[in-house]
Amino acid sequence: MSTKETAAGERPARTAEEAVERLRAALRGVGVVLPSLRVDPLSVSDEDPCALVDLGRCNLVVASRLAAALSRTPEYAVDTRSGRIGEVMGQVGGRVQLRPIGGGREWDCPPGSVEPAPPDEVLRERVRRLNRDSVSGVT
Repeated sequence: MSTKETAAGERPARTAEEAVERLRAALRGVGVVLPSLRVDPLSVSDEDPCALVDLGRCNLVVASRLAAALSRTPEYAVDTRSGRIGEVMGQVGGRVQLRPIGGGREWDCPPGSVEPAPPDEVLRERVRRLNRDSVSGVT
């Protein structure tokens, strides 16, 4: 029997508060802040798996940012220092953050060392990753 390693964002939250905090952090990461985001107080307790998350209300600007973030097509780039291809996750401190295709630990790259990844190279890397995972028993 094989097990799949999951990132924190992929595994289910253990509590409603944890779910809210993860959602808040993910939204903040794409420039969206929902001030009213909270656990719905009428839906039992924080530990209840059926507890509801109240997304609250937002203005049109926030709604547009949220829609753009949800419909974002991944952008891939090549770190010219190493030749590695990664998904562009954003910029922090003037450096571009890249994540390996298929997941993994992000790395920082100076903007001058980032070039758009050719689509055929992205596809090739995705196939390599899938083959590697299937051989190692990760499904």
